[in-house]
Amino acid sequence: MTRKFNGQSIVIASHNSGKIFEFEELFSNSGYHITSASQLGFPEPVEDGLSFKENAEIKARASALLAGYPSISDDSGLVVPLINDEPGIHSARWALTKSGNKNFNLAIEKIENKIVTLGETPSGQKAYFVCALTMCWPDGYMETVEGYVHGKLTFPSKGNKGFGYDPIFIPNGQSLTYGEIEPEEKHQNSHRADAFKQLLTACFSKNWWQH
Repeated sequence: MTRKFNGQSIVIASHNSGKIFEFEELFSNSGYHITSASQLGFPEPVEDGLSFKENAEIKARASALLAGYPSISDDSGLVVPLINDEPGIHSARWALTKSGNKNFNLAIEKIENKIVTLGETPSGQKAYFVCALTMCWPDGYMETVEGYVHGKLTFPSKGNKGFGYDPIFIPNGQSLTYGEIEPEEKHQNSHRADAFKQLLTACFSKNWWQH
């Protein structure tokens, strides 16, 4: 038996503006008060988990304890089977520069170079996005689900409507990258949307969001 959310406020346990925007869109018709760890000035916890699930739970637990009300966190990334499932849980880390900022163009170049080193063609390689989504209450109770979207890579990057690895990922059944399609369309069909739909079923009594 899962626990149902019966409050009015939820904190998104993230400092990533792109992720926060997606969650705000997903919750836009919910009537709940949505804020983020970034807006509340919460520190970023150390993500030392060994899986997407563990890292999502680390972030959700930290924000729920600080906020005093439930939090939702995701840990997501791109998985490329050809290069040993990298970048995987290190997707954000691959984009880190020496100054500590994130530059996903560097990470995208690294993926392309690794594939070329194997003597393979980068464009057309199978890949998928994973999203582990956790809802945590201040008492430490958690529910975690995982969502996926499968597709292929394309190089060079295309589009500027997404973030992260979106410009090199074409979901199955589509001809455009996540960087080229409108955000509203992505929010309905992404790995995050897949996980969000599962979390809605598990933890929310009302369904304001239609997939």
